[in-house]
Amino acid sequence: IVSGVLISLLAAGVFAAELAVQRSSAGGVTVAITPQNLGAGAKSWDFKVVLDTHSAELKDDLVKSALLIVDGGSSYPPTAWQGDPPGGHHREGVLKFKPVSPAPAAIELRVSRPGEAKPRVFNWRLK
Repeated sequence: IVSGVLISLLAAGVFAAELAVQRSSAGGVTVAITPQNLGAGAKSWDFKVVLDTHSAELKDDLVKSALLIVDGGSSYPPTAWQGDPPGGHHREGVLKFKPVSPAPAAIELRVSRPGEAKPRVFNWRLK
């Protein structure tokens, strides 16, 4: 019975709740991303975002500067940001995306930051 429950949970996408936080530090700014709520029945795919710095104001508009790439191909812009407004040295919130179906094997979240030449890239395997 236990193995049947585990298989059911995995099939339902519960595994996504276990995806690890990833961090990127550059130019005095740390960006930490944690995937949340990526299950098959989720109303939105959520990514917890934490930005920290001790230098400049964090004025990022994450709805305009983030992009979700699935299986190395199709890209999706965020639908919403629920969290701290631009400004300050610490920002935290949730970046929301429309769920992707069928479920991809891998996802990549790219965050382009003002004044940085390359986007920050975060990758997770889902299957």
